[in-house]
Amino acid sequence: MFKFIHQQNELENVLDLMNQTSVYGLDTEFIKVNTLWPKLGVLQINVNGQVFLLDGTTLDLNSFWAKIFKANQNIFHACGEDIDLIYHYSQQNHLENVFDTQVAMSFLGHGLQVSYQNALKQILDIDIDKGQTRSDWLARPLTDEQKSYAANDVLYIMQLADQLKADLVQKRLYENVLEDCTNLTLDIASETPKSKLYLDVGNYRHSRRQLMQLQLLSVWREEMVKALNQPRSFMLNNSTMIDLVEKNPKNTFQLSQIKDIRPNVVREYGKIILDIIKELPDQDEWPLRIARPIRHSSQGITQSVDELIENVATEVNIPKEVLMRKKWLGSLYQHVVFHGDEQDLPQYLLGWRYDMLTKPLIHLLNDDVDYLSKQMKVND
Repeated sequence: MFKFIHQQNELENVLDLMNQTSVYGLDTEFIKVNTLWPKLGVLQINVNGQVFLLDGTTLDLNSFWAKIFKANQNIFHACGEDIDLIYHYSQQNHLENVFDTQVAMSFLGHGLQVSYQNALKQILDIDIDKGQTRSDWLARPLTDEQKSYAANDVLYIMQLADQLKADLVQKRLYENVLEDCTNLTLDIASETPKSKLYLDVGNYRHSRRQLMQLQLLSVWREEMVKALNQPRSFMLNNSTMIDLVEKNPKNTFQLSQIKDIRPNVVREYGKIILDIIKELPDQDEWPLRIARPIRHSSQGITQSVDELIENVATEVNIPKEVLMRKKWLGSLYQHVVFHGDEQDLPQYLLGWRYDMLTKPLIHLLNDDVDYLSKQMKVND
């Protein structure tokens, strides 16, 4: 049913088999508890129906990474964390040749986040055990239960993908799914510039001074967690950073009272943190206030927007929640208010959705620009 590979010469045999096909089913098992980067335990691959479990703790996988980047297609289910791990270990991005069966399921009306277990049950009527989800994948030797669980994650994935592809081709949606999978892998590869990290922490209620403090703290935290390979929450979580700039502690005792701050962080980095929030650059270098989030357009336009999305969803037979996400609509609001460049919109809105949905929505929202602008205003 499967073979566990932990010797380098055994991996060579797998690589030879990979030369005979260009479509692979993949999954990973890893630990990411007290580190920023995942630690690979097992990498599962289905090659022409043969399942191999590659030992991530012993094998040099450089030749393996090269093959999947050159593959015709790599099939995953819910690929986000797997792709992130592959980018980290291979030191490459971006993996363009991905077919994600979870994305495919969403286009076919099964919901945005259907599990692999439920996908197999719904599409192939196959039951698998998911009892080893929280296993220690770095422990050796792996138990038979762990190996069986890991193998099941790719044993049926080619069969699942084949059925989903057939359904998508019949509905003329296969190319749309491939494009969305490419955009997903691009999203995973993209890294927020350090100077913009504070935008994921601050909000429209914060003053320019507080945003400057958050910008400096965000850059410092990012550099520290990457140097130490620690989760961001081990250094400062977002709510702690917000409490920091809102309470503006002046000494170590006041710092120790900040929400959820770790005693070891106060002890080891307290002086640095206090200096960061105290020693700010000139005011003309402070970030501008963040605009209020736009919750909706005006009543009449909101109805028109909903009707447009509904009509397009019906016309192309794609669920509304797949066709247009809330965050993409938010990007369109911002685009219209600030007269932005269309190339800066999310990639999802520039491909197959553009002519049928994005362009008509921009036209609609342009008629509502005054109402949208009023929502975004903040008091200085």
